[in-house]
Amino acid sequence: MAKPADTRTAGRKPAVKADRSAAETEKIRAALAARYDELRAEYDQTLSDITELQRDRLTDSAGDDQADTGTKTFEREQEISLANSIKERITQVERALERLDEGSYGWCERCGNPIPVERLAAFPSATLCVTCKQLEERR
Repeated sequence: MAKPADTRTAGRKPAVKADRSAAETEKIRAALAARYDELRAEYDQTLSDITELQRDRLTDSAGDDQADTGTKTFEREQEISLANSIKERITQVERALERLDEGSYGWCERCGNPIPVERLAAFPSATLCVTCKQLEERR
C-alpha cells in the first residue's frame, strides 16, 4: 500500500542554494548566531535571577500571610514563563540555523514558496510565509 503524500512538502519548490550567494548566507548565519548568543545570555541571566530569588524567598518567608505567599508564587510563575519564552526563541533560532545548513532557509515549510525578505528581516527565524502564518493564526 502506498503512503499518502506529505501535505507539508507536496508541491514544495526545492530550495536551491544558488538562489543565495555565499556572502548572503554568511551574513544571515552571523545575524542568527548573534541573536542566538543574545538569547542564550538572556536565558542564563534569567535562570540565575530565578535561582537567586528562590534562595531569597526560602530565607525570607517567615511571617508571610496568604497574600504574600500568593504574590511570591505568582512572581515565580511569571519568571518561569519568561524563561520558557526565551528558551522557545532559542529553539527557533537553532532551527533557523539548521534550515540554513540544509538549504531550506527562506522557504515556507507549508506551501514551499519563498518567504519575503522583509519578513525574514523582521523575524529571521520565520518558517512560514505571511499567507500560511495568517492561515495558521486563524485556526
